Amino acid sequence: MSISLPAEAGQPAVRFAICGVGHIGRRHAALVQRQPGAQLTALIDTRAELGPELAAEFAGVSFFTSLEDYLTHGPAADVLTVATPNYLHASQAIAGLQSGLHVLVEKPLALRTADAEQILATAAQADRLVFGVMQNRYSPPAVWLKQVMEENRLGGIFMVQINCFWNRDARYYRPGDWRGTRAQDGGTLFTQFSHFIDLLYWVFGDVTNLQARFHDFNHQHLTEFEDSGLITFDLVGGGNGTLHYSTAVWDRNLESSLTVIGEHGSLRIGGQYMDKVEHCHIRDYECPPLLPTNPANHYGFYQGSAANHVQAIAEVVDAVRSGSSVETNARQGVKVVEIIEQIYKMK
Repeated sequence: MSISLPAEAGQPAVRFAICGVGHIGRRHAALVQRQPGAQLTALIDTRAELGPELAAEFAGVSFFTSLEDYLTHGPAADVLTVATPNYLHASQAIAGLQSGLHVLVEKPLALRTADAEQILATAAQADRLVFGVMQNRYSPPAVWLKQVMEENRLGGIFMVQINCFWNRDARYYRPGDWRGTRAQDGGTLFTQFSHFIDLLYWVFGDVTNLQARFHDFNHQHLTEFEDSGLITFDLVGGGNGTLHYSTAVWDRNLESSLTVIGEHGSLRIGGQYMDKVEHCHIRDYECPPLLPTNPANHYGFYQGSAANHVQAIAEVVDAVRSGSSVETNARQGVKVVEIIEQIYKMK
């Protein structure tokens, strides 16, 4: 039997099988084991050499070296978590749905809008749920920003500026790996910054009149795509904005920030991972105390965004049990893929 915390009285545990046990997949596995009402039943990874290591770390949890083998012979589960390289997300999510599992997909949902739409169509046919991991939505500054917008505190929006300046160098992009390849990775916006585009869409709505400029400053021998870009757009709801991003920063991440200028005030969320409110000056309003933001995901020599996967897993457990509303709505995940696809068509 796999290890899990006790389920709430009268409620069976929601069982998870995790496909892809790299940095993120292993984090999912550990958090599932600690999540009340969740149970880890299987781990799936093509690297057979991981078997003994995972057996020691996740005692009693079955290990499989292919998704097909698990779906045919594995112990029953309710949810398949897909945490594999980007290019596999769509096909593996669809396979899980067709086998009767709900699916939780790491970012990005897919690398093509058509594939993301197929995931949703398959879920509807199978009467299963699809969840996308968009961890920025759970950070206290992001929750606060969403509330400020819903309460119309800023009035009309004039400008939105997002800056994402990170380090991803030869320690991250290694020869022979899927990262950095156009076909398997998809590009900087898919792998590194799709959750910031999700935050933009979640808070401000759809965008139009996209324009883009791309640069490859120091990744010419590391990746098959740009390391930096400047995107301009108009908000369908009014106002305009920019997304300025780079993975060419030397040695370590610089910042992730979002600045809003509106009719009745301005605000800025900043820090390395949009983890704090740096400025708030809004008419007849004071920013309330916020809960601390979770620390960044650590991957040894580099860092990612705030570690908010625990909220995503809790949300999946609640939704599978009760059919409650899903904050990480897969339809919005499709929209994020669509926006990135539109941007990259301008290359």
